[in-house]
Amino acid sequence: MSHQLIFAFVVFAVVMFFTPGPNNVMLLASGLNFGFRRTVPHIAGVTFGFAFMIGVVGLGLGTIFIAYPVLQTILKYAGAAYLIYLAAVIAMAEPVAPDQDNRRGPMTFWGAAMFQWVNVKGWVMVIGTITAYAAIAAYPWNITIQVVLSLILGALSCSAWASFGSSLRPVLTSRRVVRAFNIIMGLLLLASLYPVFMDA
Repeated sequence: MSHQLIFAFVVFAVVMFFTPGPNNVMLLASGLNFGFRRTVPHIAGVTFGFAFMIGVVGLGLGTIFIAYPVLQTILKYAGAAYLIYLAAVIAMAEPVAPDQDNRRGPMTFWGAAMFQWVNVKGWVMVIGTITAYAAIAAYPWNITIQVVLSLILGALSCSAWASFGSSLRPVLTSRRVVRAFNIIMGLLLLASLYPVFMDA
């Protein structure tokens, strides 16, 4: 087992997990609009969904994408279309009063878990993780290590972003300010599509 490679993977994962991306922008917005407690299923869905994706791809699904590269293209543009839809939903979201329910509600566990499969940044992370850090241990322990570390770092990152959004609730009390915040979050979500279209 290469301790230096594990350290390098942890650094890579910390940078990728904690920097802004579709998941983190949506968790930040959810924390503000719904509070931390109601965002917990979203946090869990991202954490377990992404770790599951690393495990499945690492254990063999990646060979399907190598054999049929058109599937990657389909996933990429389906993900981009879904992100555009989510950006519009976030941008148009109305502020939620503490004693008021919202019909749309925060993202569910399964919704967040399934979203990982169309998350462009997620695929960059998975491919980077599986290919660049495969030598951290013998197969299949390398995949196990990657999945466990992703679970830990993913939970920390998701919780941090949702907590930050939730901590803004007492500060952003004006309906107009919350609307502006949601519009900015929607625009940031659209900006996260930049790598997709640059790679087109």
